[in-house]
Amino acid sequence: MPDLPPLDSLKVFEAAARAGSFQAAADELAITPSAVSHRIRALEEYLGVALFDRVGRHVVLTGAGARYAGEVGDAIAMIRNATRRLAAGKGKRTLNLSLAPAFAMRWLLPRLVRFQRRHPDIEVRFVSNTALVDFRRDDIDLAVRYGRGDWPGVCAEWLMALDALPVCAPSLIDSDPPLRRPADLAGHTLLHCETRPDDWRMWFVAAGVSDIDPVAGPHYQSMPVALEAAAQGLGVAIADRQVIGDDLASGRLVAPFDIFMPTVGAYYLVYPEDPGIDANGSAFREWLLEEMATDRAGQPDAATAALGGA
Repeated sequence: MPDLPPLDSLKVFEAAARAGSFQAAADELAITPSAVSHRIRALEEYLGVALFDRVGRHVVLTGAGARYAGEVGDAIAMIRNATRRLAAGKGKRTLNLSLAPAFAMRWLLPRLVRFQRRHPDIEVRFVSNTALVDFRRDDIDLAVRYGRGDWPGVCAEWLMALDALPVCAPSLIDSDPPLRRPADLAGHTLLHCETRPDDWRMWFVAAGVSDIDPVAGPHYQSMPVALEAAAQGLGVAIADRQVIGDDLASGRLVAPFDIFMPTVGAYYLVYPEDPGIDANGSAFREWLLEEMATDRAGQPDAATAALGGA
């Protein structure tokens, strides 16, 4: 057997091992989950070793797979870093971001042109996922993550507090039954995001509703998919108003009720403690904080709006 296995399969294996999910690896690499599974099976056959245990719909690294993932990850990190140093030496400026999906699709993309106008010499690239970033291995400069900012080994800078509210297509407001008060949600389909499983339950508590099942309805893997389903009239989603401001302003989505539910988490800008943030990252951070401040200045105070106040 040759000493070097197929490099494409190694790249897929490293992504799946790091993310702990074939689906997450597929999202990162822009291929299908079945393609991920096929390449990993091919690598296992090549090596003659099982790298993952398949448990239902989930996968777990075997002992051999975990050891191999550590060594392969280090090797790929060395290649990435060498490539970045070579590109930097040729004067190319790139900024690699890892972003929470809803933040990337709903908040950043509509504004990114303003950063590009200010810094036309910086090429922004990003991947959209929820996996924690290993800055030592991943080709990532900065990340934006939803949570409580308590991730070990990184700097987490608070960006945006969030409060959620139900949203739907305009056609649902006057449908049968109409949406006039929170109790009317009993006659509509609730749309869920798997990464935010408690949002409906918490919003019903805030709205004083106790007779609607907070977990009923379809569950989607990411917030952008749940919001697209809502925009297509498939039901009512619950989302952060700070992130979907453009959808609300355009009328693509509407909020039937002015009841905001403050979430337990927030968005944070995340970057490595060592070596910290470079010049490209500093430029993006400065622009990002300015945009956040502009947004906050134009939004109602969540403290007075929560629980139905206006």
